[in-house]
Amino acid sequence: MVIERAIIDDLVAILVIQKLAYVIQAKIYDDYNIMPLTETLDDFKVDFENKAVYKAVIDSQIVGAVRVLTDETTCHIGKLCVLPQFHGKGIGTKLLKEVEKIYKYYNRFELFAGSKSVDNIRLYERFGYKKFKTVPYIEGITVDYMEKLR
Repeated sequence: MVIERAIIDDLVAILVIQKLAYVIQAKIYDDYNIMPLTETLDDFKVDFENKAVYKAVIDSQIVGAVRVLTDETTCHIGKLCVLPQFHGKGIGTKLLKEVEKIYKYYNRFELFAGSKSVDNIRLYERFGYKKFKTVPYIEGITVDYMEKLR
């Protein structure tokens, strides 16, 4: 597996992976209007101009991706997604490790997950991320913001 910076020609494939991956999250919350599912290609192109996008590639097939936005103090990690048939194969772990390696000069990393997304939260906790705030999303659902300090 290779992790590398995505190019504009990768966006359609990454958006498909995102939608396939996030439909699993949507089922957990019984909410299919979450942004990763409603994002359009045009929306993604705008995001691509403002964020670094990395892809995981196996045998020339994109199987996962993650987006990164940095500011003066923090590396923000978002929309980590892996094709469902590749879940449990360490791709999400490899993507997170690579982001932390590329942005090694940052002392703070931040990401978020829905509070019912226990598998995702468990992955982030294994990497040393800790919840620092919880924000209401919709009735009965909250989002946990997690950070890792170095």
